Amino acid sequence: MNKNSSNIMALAPNTPNKRETVCIFGTGDFGRALGHQMIQSGYPVVYGSRSTQISNLIPKDAEVLSHAEAAQKAAIIIIAIQRQHYNFLTPLAEILRGKVLVDISNNLKLNQYPESNAEYLAQLLPGSKVVKAFNTVSAWALQSGTLDASRQVFVCGDDVEAKQMVMNIVRALGLTPLDKGSLLAAQEIENFPLQLFPMWKFPIFLSLGLTTFFFLYCLALDVIYTYIYEKNNFSFFIAITIPNRVCPVMALILLALVYLPGIFAAIIQLYRGTKYRRFPDWLDKWMLCRKQLGLIALAFASLHVVFTLVAPLRAFVRWRIGKGIVSQALNNKTEPLDSTTAWISDSYLALGILGFFLFVLLGITSLPSVSNNVNWREFRFVQSKLGYLSLILCTAHTLVYGGKWFLSPSAYRWYLPNIYMLSLVVPCAVLVVKFVLIFPCVDKPLTQIRQGWERNPKYSE
Repeated sequence: MNKNSSNIMALAPNTPNKRETVCIFGTGDFGRALGHQMIQSGYPVVYGSRSTQISNLIPKDAEVLSHAEAAQKAAIIIIAIQRQHYNFLTPLAEILRGKVLVDISNNLKLNQYPESNAEYLAQLLPGSKVVKAFNTVSAWALQSGTLDASRQVFVCGDDVEAKQMVMNIVRALGLTPLDKGSLLAAQEIENFPLQLFPMWKFPIFLSLGLTTFFFLYCLALDVIYTYIYEKNNFSFFIAITIPNRVCPVMALILLALVYLPGIFAAIIQLYRGTKYRRFPDWLDKWMLCRKQLGLIALAFASLHVVFTLVAPLRAFVRWRIGKGIVSQALNNKTEPLDSTTAWISDSYLALGILGFFLFVLLGITSLPSVSNNVNWREFRFVQSKLGYLSLILCTAHTLVYGGKWFLSPSAYRWYLPNIYMLSLVVPCAVLVVKFVLIFPCVDKPLTQIRQGWERNPKYSE
């Protein structure tokens, strides 16, 4: 009993019952929201302001004093003001000496100044301990209890003890501190909130470009061509038919592009005979955004499923079915069931369902809440083995569905191949090269290289 009790006490955090007073310079939106959260977490809060009059916006349990008086009451001072107003701190240098100054400011654009705001503050007040934190959290997130926003708070500073004090405050607010090292990391931390989906730019622009190309391609062949040569107005295809052709094509190509950089990496490593040389920059960036490419591909696949499910509701489909029934009735002839066609239809539907199921499984396992609960081998099995199986099933689904048009002259309008033929180029190339790479004569040396073996060690970098 005593042994267990001692173990429990050893694991318990050593936190004082009464928290230290925290001073906040600045009564703007963020300063007020941060002060409110700190008061709720048990911290006494004192505001340093030019005006000591109590405002209705200030948390009622907080004290408002002049900057000098407020600074004397706390060892930790949060600077919730913009960089251009830092000059008022210079006369307070002696009062702020030895105190922890938490810089939470952001800029309006990337690398706006030669040095970070936190480094500039440290230059102004060399006797203080400057820590960068809280700049990645918004006032709205604090007011909503951080339930609808990221909980990560990047922290950096040159003084380990000061940094630990700030990280304790972060934890007390229900946030997750992430130590980014010395104050040299402040520039990167300040740039972080200004980046708009940095890992999504290439996948989104690539998807938009390919979607536009394939949409115009289908528009030319399915609407413009039929209007010019067949005098049929199929302009309504723009709403459902063409998107339902573009979406599966985009899903299949983007899924293949997820695994294509791995193929390039394997070929480069085999050629070099080592894994200790950096890949080209374009390949590095491509490999880093594979998750985003896969999620966009899943979105296109999901749209394809929805478009397919609503197909029976379309007036054009009902008209075509009714026309076939009336034609059989007028001819007094019922067309027999073609078992070959039925097999092909059921096969490509089954392949599509299985491929989409694995596709969804890949998307689910890419979520942090799921991937954090599996080990590396399990994650790799799902993302690699099941990923390639999904690519095989989706490629087979497209082959079975559109393969009948390969040898049909009517499929080559304006001598251009059908869109389904174009969609098979990249995935088939990926699968063929991957099939070659799994041969023992190729896979064995590649595995040795990835385990550290080098063909020419003296040329390794």
